[in-house]
Amino acid sequence: MRVRSLFVPILFPIGAWAQAYSTWLTGSAVDLATDPQGGVCLMGGATEHDNAMRWFLQRANGGDVLVLRASGEDGYNDYLFSELGVAVNSVLTIRFNEASAAQDPYIHERIRKAEAIWFAGGDQWNYVSYWRDTPIDSLVNLAVAERHIVIGGTSAGMAILGGVYFSAEHGSVTSGQALAAPYATNMTVSHEPFLEVPWLTEVITDTHYDNPDRRARHMTFMARAITDHEVDVLGIACNEYVAVCVDTAGMAHVFGEWPDYEEYAYFIQANCATTGVPEVCTAGQPLTWYHEGVAVKAYQVPGTMQGVNTFDLADRHTGTGGTWQDWWVIDGAFNVSTGEPMPECPVGIRVDASAQSSLQALGDGVYLIPGEHAPQGVHVTDALGREWRLNTAPHVDGLCFRIPSAIHGLCVVRLDRPARTLVWKLIVS
Repeated sequence: MRVRSLFVPILFPIGAWAQAYSTWLTGSAVDLATDPQGGVCLMGGATEHDNAMRWFLQRANGGDVLVLRASGEDGYNDYLFSELGVAVNSVLTIRFNEASAAQDPYIHERIRKAEAIWFAGGDQWNYVSYWRDTPIDSLVNLAVAERHIVIGGTSAGMAILGGVYFSAEHGSVTSGQALAAPYATNMTVSHEPFLEVPWLTEVITDTHYDNPDRRARHMTFMARAITDHEVDVLGIACNEYVAVCVDTAGMAHVFGEWPDYEEYAYFIQANCATTGVPEVCTAGQPLTWYHEGVAVKAYQVPGTMQGVNTFDLADRHTGTGGTWQDWWVIDGAFNVSTGEPMPECPVGIRVDASAQSSLQALGDGVYLIPGEHAPQGVHVTDALGREWRLNTAPHVDGLCFRIPSAIHGLCVVRLDRPARTLVWKLIVS
């Protein structure tokens, strides 16, 4: 197990708890602008997986790494700068000692010049209350959308990266507490705009999944997201020593030390063969989300040293190396069993020929919808009548999505908007 150095190579400016923020810099103080490769790294909360962190650093393309945190010190600096064998120009850690630091121009400039941003563990409510609706989240979102920086986090840093998130405003919550009282005071499930990460706009994450067992509380978070916000939510979770690294096409690679250890990531969603809505999710009553024992489909993926096992966030169906499970809850009691894969759920297509607009091919099956900025899902109906709901990712010129490899021939792409429906026909070879 790795032990991080407490040696501080450079302190700039001088850090102290009395100040609004403290900084530690390792490497060059001269900015080096590179072209980062995008992506997101989600870490389960214990010691980082070295290969996943190498993936993260490689996508910074030799540039500058910024670590943001609200507690702790420089524990990442030496590790990221020199211990993983991936060359970067610098690693700068900024610790927010109070909320007012979010207004500091120095921090704003560091975000503008970073090719990679990592959110350390800690108290996620500090992150939400310090950064939401401030220049911090705005600048991070701009860096992701326009400069395609790579972003990631562990524990609380992973918890804030989904478009739906448990804010921990009133403290943590256990699985038992969540099941018994989905609307308890400490069940703070938020959909308020915060961080806008590609492929995670309709995702709620959870961490430390095996210590303690958080599957049931995560399922309850999802029930709240569906009930309160009508989000077609996907849960992504990691055991403590597991990482999920998502590339710009939405392919998630799972890193861990399986089979030496029981290390898994989970991808969880409402079964599309049901209504997708919990039977009972209301204040004063325990959760029931049953649907004859197939309410929720979970894909359990072992994490390997090289991250060879995958799950495709673009279609939410395709995975390699994992197994499907059925999850359900009856009167606050959580259950799990081996399940069949998520079914294909064909539905009718509504075509509005007058609502045509341009659709641009970006390569490798990725398409751009220009001018669209609100996160929305895209529906694709293939030649067999199967409908696929695809996630979209922010792009500087609009939204992008990827056609799954399972789709061939003629397909119809639909984006539903409040005012009208946009429809395109594609030939996929």
